[in-house]
Amino acid sequence: MNRSASRGFLRMGLALGAAVASTALAATASAAVPATGTQAQGQGQKQAREQAQERTQGAVAGARAAEAARGCAVVYFDLGETLVHTGEDDSTSYLPGAAEYLRELRERHIKVGLITNVPSEWGSTDAERAAVLKKEVDSTWKGSAPFAWADFGDRILTPRTEAERKPAPVLWERAKANSGGCRLVYEAETVEETEAAAALGYVAYQVGQPSRPAYLPARVIELLAQLPR
Repeated sequence: MNRSASRGFLRMGLALGAAVASTALAATASAAVPATGTQAQGQGQKQAREQAQERTQGAVAGARAAEAARGCAVVYFDLGETLVHTGEDDSTSYLPGAAEYLRELRERHIKVGLITNVPSEWGSTDAERAAVLKKEVDSTWKGSAPFAWADFGDRILTPRTEAERKPAPVLWERAKANSGGCRLVYEAETVEETEAAAALGYVAYQVGQPSRPAYLPARVIELLAQLPR
């Protein structure tokens, strides 16, 4: 153990010792003062509230520790011919393996998003344009399972102007700014888009290529999430 780490543990030990001593003194002082029935009831309620708060804080800390150990990643996709296919009859459906892949990412608690070109006149905000996109896709959807819109939440980024359409870097930059420092992955069917994303620091993967998995394996994404950024 290096000297800096030793000093860190020493400070932690002193802090814990001080906290324990402070708690013991407070408990002793409280025990030395007789309490009326009303006071005792009030103290009991206060203690219960404090204990509940401590349990909540402990649960939050535990969740954060688990997330830190797991790392975090956000996988962004293009939509057409990456996750869905438009047939000759203008129907829309999942590409082979896409539904299963999204389900696996969901089960592994890996967030997903869309970076896709739509007409900028579909709305003045991402939410408005996403709403029109959902209607367009759902109106031509073909398949027993609907498209998993809920997985994407508010992470559906679309161009605000025609100048922002991919391969312009704006949409990838916006996604990066909202990533919270997580590892970013971009999966699409064209080299042009994967190269543009890679140039901005994304782990880019061209889907649907022969002799390799259709999508970047979820386990690989988990490992990437744990690497220093």
